[in-house]
Formats: sequence, structure tokens, C-alpha cells
Amino acid sequence: MLRRVVVSWSSGKDSAWTLHMLRHDPEAEVIGLLTTVNTTHQRVAMHATRLSLLEAQARAVALPLHIVPLPWPCPNEVYESAMRRALADLLACGATHVAFGDLFLNDIRTYRIQQLEGSGIEPLFPIWHQPTDLLARQMVDSGLEAVITCVDPKKMSPSFLGRRFDRGFLDELPPGIDPCGENGEFHTCVLGGPMFRQPIPATIGEIVERDGFWFVDLVPKFVTSNAASQI
Repeated sequence: MLRRVVVSWSSGKDSAWTLHMLRHDPEAEVIGLLTTVNTTHQRVAMHATRLSLLEAQARAVALPLHIVPLPWPCPNEVYESAMRRALADLLACGATHVAFGDLFLNDIRTYRIQQLEGSGIEPLFPIWHQPTDLLARQMVDSGLEAVITCVDPKKMSPSFLGRRFDRGFLDELPPGIDPCGENGEFHTCVLGGPMFRQPIPATIGEIVERDGFWFVDLVPKFVTSNAASQI
């Protein structure tokens, strides 16, 4: 039976690569993207990608975007309630699975599975346990275009913000940093690649510190700088 899959879409490279893998799976049909959005600032939760850039990504991969609106701050019980409603909506749309771009963090995988229990939708982990050093270079060599948009300064320098996720970046990573940032060292925003119909033009905007992390505002070129909103 063909699996009808919605990809949990963070706006970053791992979810984009998950989509790429699923599109090469003859037993899967990708029918949409699922993203949590901070409604206060109109940003992707965690990655802080602009909503306008998120919508441009959905157009570039030619998939409907299912947004889960979240307040800020967002207690965990509010998040989980919003996700239950979103899963019920996906089930009504014919989804059978939600795919996640997790790589090796067992506690995160366990939490995802628990979230979906009783929803009628099953989890998928298409890139689980792929060696991250090889996977990172495979992404780069495929033509995936991504920018480092968030850094944990306790683990690596904010000077990496705004860098392209490329071989030069990977070669300069400090010892102990996972090449895919799976331990939360950094996050990315994807602007192009084999899963996109066309690349998304964007410029590097303001750099800010919030909640112990450093972020760079990635601004789609169709948005003027005076329309910038808080990260």
C-alpha cells in the first residue's frame, strides 16, 4: 500500500534531504509539509525562518504547507495540543505517515513516536542512523544550498552565521561538532537543491542574540529590508 507522507519541515537541510529521499521511494507519495510557526513573530519555531521564506520553500518544492500556529512563549502542553489538532487534520486529508529528519538522537525519536500514538498516523525516519560526516558531504555534493542561520555559542563561534553549508564550512568545523548539527550546534535554512524546482534568492540580514543562541535573519529578496520583523 502506498504511504501518503507529510514531511515535518523545519526549513533546514535535514528535512529537505528527507523530502529528497522520500521522492525516490516508490512506496511513498509526499503530499505536504508540516511546520510549527511562532505566530507572535511570524517565524518557524526553533529555526526562526521568516514565514515568507517558508512559503517560498513550499512553492519551490510544489507541496501544500500545513502550518501549526504556536504562541510565544509556548508551554509544552500547548504545543502538544496544537500538534494533536494538526495530526487530526492531516488524517482527514488522507495522510498515513509523518516523516522526520532525525539522525541519531534516540530521545527525540522516542518523543516523536509518542506524539503520534493513537493519532492514526505513523512515523517515518528516512535518514535515521546515516553517518553524518558522509551525509553532510552527500548533501553538499548533490547541489543542496543552505545557509547557517542559528548557532549555539556554547558549542561553536557565531562567526559561522551566514556561511554557506558547503565543503569549506565542513572542513572548518571545530572538533566535536557534528557535521549535520544534530546535537543542536547549528541550524540551517535551505534555499535550493535537487528537491527544489528553482532556488530562492535571499540576502543576509541582521544578526541577533536571543535565549542564549545567535541568529541571522535570512531575507528573501522579494521582501524589502524595512519589512523586517523581529527574530
